Amino acid sequence: MAASSSKAIVSYRTGKRYGENTDLFIRDLRERLLGSPEISADGWRHYPPAIRDAFGNSVTFGQIVKTYSVVNLAVKEAARRYSPAEVIAVSRDVVTGIPANISTSHVERSHLSLRMANKRFARLGNGFSKRLPQHAAAVSLYVGHYNLCRVHEALTPSAARQTTPAMAAGIADHVWSIGELLDASLALGPVEPTTTAPERRRQFRVIQGGRAD
Repeated sequence: MAASSSKAIVSYRTGKRYGENTDLFIRDLRERLLGSPEISADGWRHYPPAIRDAFGNSVTFGQIVKTYSVVNLAVKEAARRYSPAEVIAVSRDVVTGIPANISTSHVERSHLSLRMANKRFARLGNGFSKRLPQHAAAVSLYVGHYNLCRVHEALTPSAARQTTPAMAAGIADHVWSIGELLDASLALGPVEPTTTAPERRRQFRVIQGGRAD
């Protein structure tokens, strides 16, 4: 989730889109926010009960539901096969309160920045994640860099001090360096070497060149 005022990624969770993960994500969001914010989300059916349990009935919450055209799986042109389906209808539903604006544009733009900056989200490349722990670690590093190290143009007018989302939110007083981010990351979870299982090790045959059999 992204906060529109500070551009910060306030809370996130990496995992399958299940009800349990939705509950854990919303609970984490509740612990990081003061008061009752205005929340907009997509049409995922687990959001209303999770938000109601975490924030109560006083929260202002609305959902935006987009209807897409049917994707033709028989299309063979790569430019059309991997492009998103066309949005043919949009509905906005008020769940609780009176939302001033039901929109997911901020978080969708945040997701685009994540996909563009992280090769682990490129499905047709070698960097695409094969294991969840490594994928989650990459996402965490990205969020840390985005909040603490990346200067956001919308927060930094030409004549003003360079500002990151964390500085705009009041949780940092300077632009972090990559070294500071890595030191903080390793302090939380030092890298422990692991031994590859014997059945997963590649078997190599040594070839002695220049010698006759």
